Amino acid sequence: MSRLAFFLCAGLAALAALAADVPYLSGRVVDNAEILGAATKQKLNAQLKAHEAETTHQIAVLTVRSLEGESVESYAEQVFNTWKLGRKGKDNGVLVLVAPNERRMRIEVGYGLEGTLTDVAASRIIRNVMTPRFKAGDFDAGVAEGVQAVIGQLTGAEAPPADAPPVAERKSDSFFEGPDLPLTERILIGAFIFGIIGLFTVLGILTPGMGWFLYFFLIPFWAMFPIVVVGAKGALYLLGTYVVGFPIAKLIVSRMPWYEKAKHDIKTKGTAKIGGFTLGGSSGSSSWSSGSSSGGGFSGGGGSSGGGGSSGSW
Repeated sequence: MSRLAFFLCAGLAALAALAADVPYLSGRVVDNAEILGAATKQKLNAQLKAHEAETTHQIAVLTVRSLEGESVESYAEQVFNTWKLGRKGKDNGVLVLVAPNERRMRIEVGYGLEGTLTDVAASRIIRNVMTPRFKAGDFDAGVAEGVQAVIGQLTGAEAPPADAPPVAERKSDSFFEGPDLPLTERILIGAFIFGIIGLFTVLGILTPGMGWFLYFFLIPFWAMFPIVVVGAKGALYLLGTYVVGFPIAKLIVSRMPWYEKAKHDIKTKGTAKIGGFTLGGSSGSSSWSSGSSSGGGFSGGGGSSGGGGSSGSW
């Protein structure tokens, strides 16, 4: 029983060690991620000090490189309670947290200010004030303007920024913005999507007979699936490249001696070998199988073996 308790404590200690540490409260602005300029930090410190002297509200700014796997909500609450922001009995503290590695931020509000700096107001400040600046790579302006909006909401000097107009009312350029996904998710989803449609594209180029069927079949896939990874504008560029590039590549490959031989073998023998695959033709269609086995692989319309190979690497 003592061993079980020991290993349990050791496991909990290991998990605690992996969690992001709460930094020392060295001032009203703790820029551990080093994303703010010296002038911005000096201005924020003076601004927050003056606001506290006038209202007793304590506002602190913290930047950390990474959350080390923790959720931004959990970490912000941990920092807030460790730093004990706000006056005792008033609970009038606010924490502005920014984690650039995860591209996450949070405005944590003490109990005493929840009626003034509501969840809706805090969300609008993040969405309409800070996020556009951060997307442009301007952390100084994003944090400074976010803090100013928080102070304005607390003092009643200004209303929370209104939400942006609906998508239909925005400029057409906004339609081409990429999806807001972390880089890791983009890479994984991209590997899955482009692995599958890329494999079928290569098969279409190399396969006599059914290649043009695959060309037209894959157009809607190249038009829609890449939007998840590269946005609408990037998908449009990829679609144009595919529509133009496939026929050019097909014409180049069709002039190769091995392609002509494979095409001739299909007509005369019913099968042809290309690399490590056996290409078989039947009633104007073609199929691939590895080695010399017959009936394996996938047909031009199914694609089961191609999908299995691609998703396996993902």
